[in-house]
Amino acid sequence: MDILSQYSMILLALACIFGFFMAWGVGANDVANAMGTSVGSKAITVKQAILIAMIFEFLGAYLAGGEVTSTIRKGIIDPMIMAETPHYLVYGMLAALLSAGTWLAIASARGWPVSTTHSIVGAIVGFAAFGIGFDTVSWGKVGNIVMSWVVSPVLAGTISYMLFVSVQKLILQQENPYERAKKYIPFYMFAVGFLISMVTFLKGLKHVFKDIGMKLSMGESMFYSAIVGVIVAIFGAYLLSRIKRDESKEGADRFYNVERVFAILMVFTACAMAFAHGSNDVANAVGPLAAVVNVVSTGVVGAKSTMPSWILLLGGLGIVAGLATFGFKVMATIGKKITELTPSRGFAAELGAASTVVVASYFGLPISTTHTLVGAVLGVGLARGIGALNLNVIGGIFLSWLVTLPAGAIMAIIFFTIFKAVFGA
Repeated sequence: MDILSQYSMILLALACIFGFFMAWGVGANDVANAMGTSVGSKAITVKQAILIAMIFEFLGAYLAGGEVTSTIRKGIIDPMIMAETPHYLVYGMLAALLSAGTWLAIASARGWPVSTTHSIVGAIVGFAAFGIGFDTVSWGKVGNIVMSWVVSPVLAGTISYMLFVSVQKLILQQENPYERAKKYIPFYMFAVGFLISMVTFLKGLKHVFKDIGMKLSMGESMFYSAIVGVIVAIFGAYLLSRIKRDESKEGADRFYNVERVFAILMVFTACAMAFAHGSNDVANAVGPLAAVVNVVSTGVVGAKSTMPSWILLLGGLGIVAGLATFGFKVMATIGKKITELTPSRGFAAELGAASTVVVASYFGLPISTTHTLVGAVLGVGLARGIGALNLNVIGGIFLSWLVTLPAGAIMAIIFFTIFKAVFGA
């Protein structure tokens, strides 16, 4: 307690700086994943993606970011083991934020889409296992996270593959693709509205509902999501009716007008995915920050801690800053380098990713937003044949995934040791 009281202002200042740095990394890497398919397919521009993310990522993070420190609540470590040495938990969370943020900065500079969740988890596992004790870590939970490296991309890739094959058979391979697109796209719009609403109800807004003493069952979530789906389909059909067919462009590109129709869908998915992502993944940055604030303020280690609104505000601002300054590199990887994306392909990838989040939420499977989106893009590419994929880029991405956990862990051990030396053991 003496150490915490003596250095309280310095520790809180470092926590805010490192928390913002980590949120910046989330924006530069994870948010860029969510926007990459929309930008790569040319449905929206980079500036429009940043604007959408600024609004919807921030709203998701600030309005529905959660009230408890997500990382501790998930049971990766048992913080009560550090009840006698609460300053170790503070050092550890500072080290985790700094190491995860550093790894995300390195990966973003290289254009690697890595998992922010795995970055922070690796960092926490590293400081806890080697700085406190091997038994501090819930290795079963870590095993589940490793399993998600396979589960989420395979599931998203399979769903996206089937979605794009349906687009090919129902629309693109027909003699009159434009008319078929006008006919079938409202049904896809319903699916977009339904699934994105399910993501938001199941993941994004659960803390808001908890605040007001409300809990939606799976059936209720499906009912309200179906209503949203119908509204989206009706509004989308209205927008489609306003598109004027430019037949002069179809000589060079038979699907020119069809892709213009699909581009409308991508705007819907980009906005909704940004909100759902902001509400879900901001916890990677603000969870450890809230833990530090709680321990420094009270001097006591607790499994749960309050999430003040200013912390969510800090996280939201960091996310927007990261996307605006460095997000273009990862957006280029997701949107252009894995496989060539058009609005119809990008739509299948985003809807496949959203579907995976819903399925995983229902069954309680651990997933990574990054791995899900990369898998979805791979699935769309495979629907066109293995030759449509850039295997060198894919190999680099997979290697970066394998390195993420140990990289976060090693850096966290180093930073944890430095903090002990500077502030005292």
